[in-house]
Amino acid sequence: MRRTLLAFLLAPLLFCACTPDNVTVDNSLQQYFDSAGVRGCFGLFDNGQGHFTIYNLPRFRDSSFQPAETFDIPQSLIALQTGILGDDKSLVAFDSTASLPFSLRQAFQVRYRKDIFLQLTRRLGQDTLRRWVDSLRYGNKSLSGFPEFWYNDSLKITPDEQLGLIKRLYFDQLPFFNRPQQLVRSIMPVESNTKYRLAYKTGQTGNMGWVMGWVEENTHPYFFVLNLESTGETKDLPSIGLQIVKSILRPMGFFEGKK
Repeated sequence: MRRTLLAFLLAPLLFCACTPDNVTVDNSLQQYFDSAGVRGCFGLFDNGQGHFTIYNLPRFRDSSFQPAETFDIPQSLIALQTGILGDDKSLVAFDSTASLPFSLRQAFQVRYRKDIFLQLTRRLGQDTLRRWVDSLRYGNKSLSGFPEFWYNDSLKITPDEQLGLIKRLYFDQLPFFNRPQQLVRSIMPVESNTKYRLAYKTGQTGNMGWVMGWVEENTHPYFFVLNLESTGETKDLPSIGLQIVKSILRPMGFFEGKK
């Protein structure tokens, strides 16, 4: 069922202007979560029209979750801004078990290896991270349980806030120099052809996962965030989430180069 959101249900989105006329709640999208055996929420922002499509508004707006690997985004920005890393080819970590070094670009695209970015967390240090997390107004800004604060129940962020973060990253609007933001955008996993470009970042901790990013068609960006959780056994939530994102976007006319 699709309906325009009433004013009394709205709370201001942290980064994006929101009015009763530019938000549509689409609870028909639940079918894609049900089919995958998960629950969650989804938000899509059409930047050109200034319009939001949201499924499960209370969870999207009001519920906070650990960022897991999506915290690689601000952490990479901080490392590049402060000079801890020079560029995307700089060494982030060394895998002693495989005798392999990981550049920022390589580390950013590796899944299920939080130990790689934990080495960067320690190099940055708690004080530096706290200053930048505060500057970003990132989630609840809690760094207790350092250095695993982005995986434990310390640092938490809403899907709404994640959508604002990814939108501001795209437009170089975060409190960093342009170069770090451009570099981080360039290392996000991408699917691209002549019709569309899909850039995203995933994350998972336990039974909770994220997929967030943007899809471009004809240079027109649309920003999305999907948060999901499994209620039974632990699943590959990033893969499931990415398929849900595509299943939601395809009937909306995406991936055809016509948006």
